[in-house]
Amino acid sequence: MENLNQIIKQFPEVGEVKEVKALTSGLINQTYLVKTVDPQEADYVLQRINHQIFTDIDMLQHNIEVVTGHIRKKLEAQNETDIDRKVLRFLPATDGKTFYYDGEGYWRVSVFIPRSQTLEAVTPDSSYLAGLKFGEFQAMLADVPEQLGEIIPDFHNMEFRMKQLREAVATNAAGRLSEVQDIVDAIEKDADEMCSAERLFREGKLPKHCDTKVSNMLFDEDGKVLCVIDLDTVMPSFIFSDFGDFLRSAANTGKEDEKDLNNVRFNMEIFKAFAKGYIESARSFLTPVEIEMLPYAATLFPYMQAVRFLADYINGDTYYQTKYEGHNLVRTKAQYKLYLEAKAAVPEMKDYIAGLL
Repeated sequence: MENLNQIIKQFPEVGEVKEVKALTSGLINQTYLVKTVDPQEADYVLQRINHQIFTDIDMLQHNIEVVTGHIRKKLEAQNETDIDRKVLRFLPATDGKTFYYDGEGYWRVSVFIPRSQTLEAVTPDSSYLAGLKFGEFQAMLADVPEQLGEIIPDFHNMEFRMKQLREAVATNAAGRLSEVQDIVDAIEKDADEMCSAERLFREGKLPKHCDTKVSNMLFDEDGKVLCVIDLDTVMPSFIFSDFGDFLRSAANTGKEDEKDLNNVRFNMEIFKAFAKGYIESARSFLTPVEIEMLPYAATLFPYMQAVRFLADYINGDTYYQTKYEGHNLVRTKAQYKLYLEAKAAVPEMKDYIAGLL
């Protein structure tokens, strides 16, 4: 803990520290709550950035500074109050950068947002609020003043994910291809359609926005959304990422690695609530093609995740952590079933969205 105190001292704005408490020990970033002695002073969040995943820390933090600064200016122009509760603020270290390198790892400090919570239960009400905030967040960033760097290249590029699968199939490193050939064939059958976003972008028919790929947002004690957190993957991409990835989790009636595929269905009530909130706040900047393709986004992400799990299974489980033999195959089948369920619901999704416009 003494080492943590030495790191905190590199951020002069932090006052006298009362205690440092671990918040998470997740696979991405190690996170700590820094409580200060003075009750009138803010508390802080200290994070060690995983530079195995985020290899360009300067770009990572610059993207976040551009985004949070842009949103802060907009909130100030709207005469919003309590802005530190509505957008993250990262502290400068002694050298002026918003991170510190201690010789082994990279660290950053942000202002802790008190009286806030993340919502675990997904309901139509919370999904509507999430959709509203995602859209509002993207709308605020529609005129971000500079092109952001691509932190993880091809993160949600479906053509790239298919290339990885085809390489895995060609190599067949773990000798598992024969048992999953039917799934590979089924995925290949829809590959051209599922890679349409990249094709439309090349044809100039689909723009890229500043996209967050966030999964986390903070709510206040009354259940109202305060702000979007976890901005590490903010970078140029299609609007589908936030929309589709939220629904991949929230609209799935089963688990990501559900063994009983009868439990995996696509929850249209969650879709409707989320889509309603999202379109209400994002319609101002969405193109007609983007709105038309929102149901595609709901199918894209379970399909993409099935492709990624399947490629890893064929490769011998080299990327995702597994808990038992065949875990990645179970995940593949569950995600592919969700894709089929979402695909079957596309006509209903289209009708619903048409009714919102």
